[in-house]
Amino acid sequence: MTTDSRILTIKDDALEKLLEIRSMEPDAEGLALVLAISGAKGTEFTYAMHMTPVDQLDPEDVIEHHGDLPVAIPPGSVANLTGATLGMSTNLLQPGMSIDNPNSPSPQILGDGPPPDLSGPVAEQVEHVIQTQINPAIASHGGFVELAAIEGTVAYVRLGGGCQGCGLAAVTLSQGIESTIVAMVPDILQVIDATDHNAGENPFYEQSKK
Repeated sequence: MTTDSRILTIKDDALEKLLEIRSMEPDAEGLALVLAISGAKGTEFTYAMHMTPVDQLDPEDVIEHHGDLPVAIPPGSVANLTGATLGMSTNLLQPGMSIDNPNSPSPQILGDGPPPDLSGPVAEQVEHVIQTQINPAIASHGGFVELAAIEGTVAYVRLGGGCQGCGLAAVTLSQGIESTIVAMVPDILQVIDATDHNAGENPFYEQSKK
């Protein structure tokens, strides 16, 4: 789905870098940037970016053009990316791209708001999928998933047991948990990992050592 309204702002230096990266790929002119929210870390979202052939994009993706670069945003990420700016980091210790996003994860899952109401029909559907489809499938790995909050079309989940702190947690979420929930609960378009992976036995995010 193409739109003329601007969801994302890409600064010139970041756009130049993205076009440089794309130019190194085969059939570069036929590639689009896919940008999606992949999870939450503390009070900020985490993101996933990759190049994908335009003809392989999901027809539900929102596509906007930044110069010669098509940018596809999955429908579940649109609301929480609206108003965000992609630029080059000014932090010399963390070079690369950075996203300045005015949106943040639900305060309910961060403990800064009232407890989330998980008694509604959508929450009950998601909980049913988790208990009957997802948890039995990952139990053999010692992991489990719990529903943390529902906010609009977004479900926030926490991973526990063997999934907490696992370096493959993002893959497990995107390839199994999210796809299962989205497929079985039509009102949910995106699943966000709200797990504190620092607390796992094998932290995916390591604290900087002093």
